[in-house]
Amino acid sequence: MSDPGTDTELAPDRAAELIRAGGAAAVDVRNPDEHAAGHIAGDTPIPFDQLGARAGELDRGAPVVLYCRSGDRSGAAAQALRASGFDAYSIAGGLLGWTEHGLPIEPVDGRVIAPSGLPPA
Repeated sequence: MSDPGTDTELAPDRAAELIRAGGAAAVDVRNPDEHAAGHIAGDTPIPFDQLGARAGELDRGAPVVLYCRSGDRSGAAAQALRASGFDAYSIAGGLLGWTEHGLPIEPVDGRVIAPSGLPPA
């Protein structure tokens, strides 16, 4: 894993290894509609705006790998969780980076990544 003090991003392949090994929880910080359109199998959906209130649902003793569509929300979420004592990481490039590396999402037949749930900048 990366040095906790310097880097909160993991390459998609490294994130997949941690999740598959069962040692890391995958957390989708997108909104429910985005999650329903396509997500990493076995993840825990916790929308970004609910993360503070629901952080107690996460295991502080295991790494947490967060993701969103492109990595912006999950990057901020990883930093916030680290500030609270979690071993938290964001997937570089988000779910877009994940699928660009050929990693699977559910539903398998859809393979859809919804547009961002954030308002336009």
